[in-house]
Amino acid sequence: MRLLNDQKRSRALLNITPLIDVLFILIIFFAVSSTFLEQPGIKLALPEAKKTDLQKVEKAVIYVSSDEKMQFRDKDISLNNLQPLLVDAMKQSPDKSLIIDADKEVPHGFVVKIMDIARQSGVQKLVIGTEQK
Repeated sequence: MRLLNDQKRSRALLNITPLIDVLFILIIFFAVSSTFLEQPGIKLALPEAKKTDLQKVEKAVIYVSSDEKMQFRDKDISLNNLQPLLVDAMKQSPDKSLIIDADKEVPHGFVVKIMDIARQSGVQKLVIGTEQK
């Protein structure tokens, strides 16, 4: 007669393959659904502010470098051809807003000129880009 102790004891195995599959699916989901920040084609050092409010604008961003070179929709522009570009952009923009990301070394008067042209072009909401400390 066999005793109970003679039987082989079965070990409980934990299969972690489904756990790894779920983990990888979550990683892929968060990587795809995360938002990416748009980086300008020119290097900027934005002025800092203690409190910044995030604004989402559909591609209506003007980048101004420290040597007063401007880019709008990945194209180099000048003050002379800024107004027609902004008029076209404001026709497509639902909230008629514009972000100006100007380097902190840009003279104040140059940014004011851009703001004046923007107002003449139908921009109703101007946002100055800053970096949070």
